[in-house]
Amino acid sequence: MQRLNISSGAVWEAKVGYSRAVRIGNVVEVSGTVSADGDKIVGINDPYEQTKHALAKIEAALVKAGATLHDVVRTRMFVTDISKWEEVGRAHGEFFGGIRPVTTMVEVSALIHPDLMVEIEATAVLSV
Repeated sequence: MQRLNISSGAVWEAKVGYSRAVRIGNVVEVSGTVSADGDKIVGINDPYEQTKHALAKIEAALVKAGATLHDVVRTRMFVTDISKWEEVGRAHGEFFGGIRPVTTMVEVSALIHPDLMVEIEATAVLSV
């Protein structure tokens, strides 16, 4: 099967050796995505805004891979403060309320930058 690597253009992709998303066949995996644009973090101290921004970035990567949010079958959400789960969940529901992929939300001790509160991964399967 042909492999398609999707880049967001982030400098970290080459340094760390990863892609924003990878499509092989009808499966698209989107790597952990945060609410950063370059050096700017969107939604500091606001898990709702961070979640929305990360999901918008995931949606853009899916489109580049030939998929849509409707193809998403799983999301994984990593949060630094599980007490904010409702804010994260509300944003997730705005993107996926009608799609309802399986999902996981877990608390982690830290993300790559102290102002980041949410990181999200996604798996999509396209119908053939």
